[in-house]
Amino acid sequence: MAAALDAFVEFGYHGANTRDIARRCGLSVPGLYYHYATKQDMLVAILDYVMTDILARSRAAIADGRSPAERFALLVECQTLFHAARRDLGFIGSSELRSLEEANVGSNRRLRRESKQLFDNEVTAGIASGEFRCDDPKAASRAVVGLCTGLPLWFRTDGPQSPREVAAQYAGFALQLVGYTGSSSKLLRALKIGEAPFER
Repeated sequence: MAAALDAFVEFGYHGANTRDIARRCGLSVPGLYYHYATKQDMLVAILDYVMTDILARSRAAIADGRSPAERFALLVECQTLFHAARRDLGFIGSSELRSLEEANVGSNRRLRRESKQLFDNEVTAGIASGEFRCDDPKAASRAVVGLCTGLPLWFRTDGPQSPREVAAQYAGFALQLVGYTGSSSKLLRALKIGEAPFER
């Protein structure tokens, strides 16, 4: 799967070919087909892995929060760290969804809805608790998701910011988007947002 990921990042799904992928992982083409019957199967495996991993990490992050605002900030940190520290996976997860054949779209779309729902739940709960003031919670939640998933399009590991620095910055942006009524900087310090290393 790592060889296919590298090829998809370098050439795009449609530009990559199975012979090159087989060479990258030291297999013959028939040997590669033993593991994955088609190039589409490789893409499905990568995209499903991306969403399954993000969901598991996101649920673990939320479990550490005691309030909607805490859970929301931790969720943003988690997804930002993933898309920055695992940039190639995040990039393919965002850019090659369009390359899925119709028969393979449903499962990945369901996982994406589950991920988006995690944000929706905390924004709705935050409004109910008075921690957030937001006229359009669905739009705010969608904008925050877009911030996180758009990171691989520009983030570089050799750039001026580390994944942790971006995570802290984006958590602050996200709290502003949902109209957090408390002190964002105080909340981020209390949660140590941007201090935890990304565990691969």
